[in-house]
Amino acid sequence: MAVTTEFIENLAADIGSKVYIDIAKWHLYLNDAHLHSPLAEKLSALLENNDLSESSVNAVLASFQVSVGGGQSQLPLSDLIPKQCLRDLMDTLEEHQQDL
Repeated sequence: MAVTTEFIENLAADIGSKVYIDIAKWHLYLNDAHLHSPLAEKLSALLENNDLSESSVNAVLASFQVSVGGGQSQLPLSDLIPKQCLRDLMDTLEEHQQDL
């Protein structure tokens, strides 16, 4: 089954409300940082291709660059997400993969 816009929007909403970046013990949820939708689009390709694994998700997170300091620098999203959030992200992706 093909990934639909509605599927990506639902995935983005779940990711945005469950996953955050941790900066100096401040938690910024991905929906507040406006990162949830572009990340959901990239991760939905893994679900559509039935390529969901922790290593494939980590590869997407490592390639997803986040601008910091007003664009002075970029960091991979994988460096900003705590391990617990990675587990929550994997659980969320597994739940959504069942919907395909």
